[in-house]
Amino acid sequence: MSVVHRLTAGWLVDHLSFINQCGYEICDSFAHPGGVTPNTSVTSAEDSHSISTFAATPSSSNGPPSGPGDAIEAEGKRTKTRYVFREEFFDISEPHIAAAPEEQLCQGCPEVSLTEIKASSNREKYQGGGKSDTGNSLATARKKRKRKCVFNQGELDALEYHSKVRKLVWEGTLHLVQEGLKSGFLHHTTAKPSCRKNNVPHRVACGLAELCEMAKQFPAVNGSDHQAVGVLEEASSAEQDLLSCVMENDSNCAKIIVLMGQKYLVPPKSSFLLSDISYLQPLLNYKKKYDVIVIDPPWENKSVKRSNRYSHLSSWQIKQIPVPALAAPHCLVVMWVTNRQKHLRFVKDELYPHWSVKTLAEWHWVKITTAGEFVLPLDSLHKKPYEVLVLGRVQGDVKEALRKSEDVLPIPEHQLIVSIPCSLHSHKPPLAAVLAEFIKPDVECLELFARNLQPGWTSWGNEVLKFQHIDYFTLLQNE
Repeated sequence: MSVVHRLTAGWLVDHLSFINQCGYEICDSFAHPGGVTPNTSVTSAEDSHSISTFAATPSSSNGPPSGPGDAIEAEGKRTKTRYVFREEFFDISEPHIAAAPEEQLCQGCPEVSLTEIKASSNREKYQGGGKSDTGNSLATARKKRKRKCVFNQGELDALEYHSKVRKLVWEGTLHLVQEGLKSGFLHHTTAKPSCRKNNVPHRVACGLAELCEMAKQFPAVNGSDHQAVGVLEEASSAEQDLLSCVMENDSNCAKIIVLMGQKYLVPPKSSFLLSDISYLQPLLNYKKKYDVIVIDPPWENKSVKRSNRYSHLSSWQIKQIPVPALAAPHCLVVMWVTNRQKHLRFVKDELYPHWSVKTLAEWHWVKITTAGEFVLPLDSLHKKPYEVLVLGRVQGDVKEALRKSEDVLPIPEHQLIVSIPCSLHSHKPPLAAVLAEFIKPDVECLELFARNLQPGWTSWGNEVLKFQHIDYFTLLQNE
């Protein structure tokens, strides 16, 4: 199960387990003579759009790993293989920045004032400069000295917010970590760090966002002549079809699609639209109303601007997302928000009212190591070891509200989702399991700005297949 422990404070979640329970298994593959045949290159236009079907029966496998994307074939035999997500992406055994001994998680939660948090944050800044190499340390130190102890208004707002939620985060995480250590899911690190190298770059050059940009140059698709839904078994060989309608894998099997020479795994019972925010019409034409909508927009921040990792959206652009048109009555809306108070205020005071969504709760995703330590000091000023989720419900017609009120389950004001984070940037933990106790079974769920797929969910984004890239998986064999 992806939920390892459930306590009053929240959940300890196994993100890796959730991915591997999605059913990426081959159980009906005929072999070709001649042993192992690699299937990673694309030699023709027809081949580059091939779709392979895989059975999705969950099971364990202890077979030897092979290179991702290789078809394991043995003469005269039927093989059983499955894909699993690569464990090294969750091998977070040490904090990114170690906290001082008196600030370690197991020491308990002392009452800390705002002044003490500021002082702790400043100590961390100066200590951080000493960790860089010699060539950069002087320049870093000069920048730190120039800054001194002056906080801008945004940082003061963040410190005030942190002082309010700090105890809840600390104590709740402590209880969940203690359960994780007792059960053996978490473990104190005693061995030396693994020397295993990660052979997959953290950013696979798949060019999905660029493809969505290029798609704007394709000839316009006539809505009356084009179907709103494409089924993967019957998909056309044209890449434009993958970009012009919602693609469904409605079977109990996982599938592989090849897009621009890159392979992506599509879990069973999932659907997706690969497009940018300028082309959401196919999702509206899909004519589904969703009971849960999870949104992870690319918020503007300094690190995004510096890294140029992905384009960000302005507040005005985020307001244009047609959530009211996609939401069912009493739809539960969950928004991932950065720790900038400007964004949090925008969601609660402006965005949610614009969508007729009533704010109900603020939850926190807390990132820990395999030993149960915060990945960053809790009182770090630069970055926190937690992220915020704002939960709300769509407020609809009064008569409809009364009719549907018996289906609405109360949402706790504060909960923690504690997990070992993926080292791949912005790979968020799954919410399906933690939201399950607050929604009815078999409801329609949608994720906007998704970077991966989930069984039973519709996903949209210009990088919606990003973490489905086959290079993030290992192919196992069971004969």
